[in-house]
Amino acid sequence: MLEVDVQIACKIVDLKQSPVVRWRGPCLRERMNGEAASKPVNLMASSNSRSYGLCYKPMRGERRLEATTITYQGTLVTKKPKSTSKSKPNAALKTRRFEGMRTAILDAAARQFNEHGVKGAALIDIAAAVGLVTSGITYYFQKKEDLAAACLLTSIAETKALLGQALEAPNVPKRVERFFSLLAELLASIERGERPTLISFSDTRSLPDALASTIFSAYVDLFRSVRTLLKGVDAPELSHDALNARTHLLLSIANNFSGWSERCEPSQYARLAERVSDAVLHGIVDPSFTSSDPDTLVLLEPAAASDETSESFLRAATELVNEQGYRGASVDKISALLNATKGKFYYYNETKFDLVTDCFERSFEVQRHFLSQAERTKGTSNTKIAAVTTSLIRFQMSDRGPLLRGSGFSALPGQEQRLRVFRSMERVIERMANLFIDGFLDSSVRAQDPTISASTLYSAINAASELRNWVPGLTPDDVDRLYVRPSLLGLLCDE
Repeated sequence: MLEVDVQIACKIVDLKQSPVVRWRGPCLRERMNGEAASKPVNLMASSNSRSYGLCYKPMRGERRLEATTITYQGTLVTKKPKSTSKSKPNAALKTRRFEGMRTAILDAAARQFNEHGVKGAALIDIAAAVGLVTSGITYYFQKKEDLAAACLLTSIAETKALLGQALEAPNVPKRVERFFSLLAELLASIERGERPTLISFSDTRSLPDALASTIFSAYVDLFRSVRTLLKGVDAPELSHDALNARTHLLLSIANNFSGWSERCEPSQYARLAERVSDAVLHGIVDPSFTSSDPDTLVLLEPAAASDETSESFLRAATELVNEQGYRGASVDKISALLNATKGKFYYYNETKFDLVTDCFERSFEVQRHFLSQAERTKGTSNTKIAAVTTSLIRFQMSDRGPLLRGSGFSALPGQEQRLRVFRSMERVIERMANLFIDGFLDSSVRAQDPTISASTLYSAINAASELRNWVPGLTPDDVDRLYVRPSLLGLLCDE
């Protein structure tokens, strides 16, 4: 479109005031010189003609403008279209502002979701963190669940991008090392405030079915990308179930990496990545001590509870909290899982908070039980570590399982309760780390970071509760071969 200056002359008939002329076409600026008036008008014209016709819509009380001819006088002067040059920068500026605020909202939301869970986080707190009111958030995301889904999809996309770079490495060990190195760089940039926070994947199933289905499909795609990381001519020959089990192990450890990084400075994240990679790839025990069977020491399970109904409520609540977080595991859902009424729930439990507290305590008691047995038993530390790991993973897969995942503590409603659960978890990990230190002394465990290795093993034990999602039909006998073995000996060991 051209913007032109046109000198025109026109005659206005039977009209007290100058006409208001409507024009459709390129934007023009004109000056009218006529008998009746001199004022800007808009013209409807053909570019091939020097005759211009007025299209006039009279105001109320005015008579219609009679046929009038405007004769072209002067020279058409072409200019650069100002409207176009201005609109593009304005549109780009608006887009940048929109994306900038959207990123800020996702960052604030991820922090709230990580601390309180999807159910516990409030839009008003997310809005306040970015200087908006709640209605301002809904301009970008209609519901809190939509916002949570966007956070999860962002985390999945970021992780997939890292995997894409890691796949460029020449072999499986280099790929895994590269993946954790890139993950450490990403988390360090987040800690320094250079990148937005990423949400953890622990609360995925608390979303409505339609959103959860979308997130799960994206997560399955992420799972396949991680599985590709473990394929190669240099990799051990594995069955499909074994490859899926190791993929789940690797992805679970990666998901817990951010929690471990909080123990050190961002400048040390690269060293942390090296130590985690070493434990994941090469194992945490000496293969010469476990070449026949990692379960050389048999530990007894804790005695069954005297009240089976109370125990069933504990198992049901544990399962739901693992899947949907504290607030997602409602009294109605726990009761429905057992085909029980709410009246029966409150007969056996004072409140949901008390029940979930008991779930955590039950899980820690099981872990302490196996650790105490191993500590009292004579033998090498290598064998004790293998026995504790095997016993806890088997318990997870048994009818008495699962155990409550450590990540579930973040969604508890009270800060005091969260700290108490976190301290209990850290103490269990510390006891496992002491077994590694004992192993250094008796030469049954290779040199490694005991805290990182214990945390990696604890993550593997936690993740066993979801193993059947990726290896359907898994039996307790299969779990030793498919999952316990790579947890102890590393991803590069034979099946």
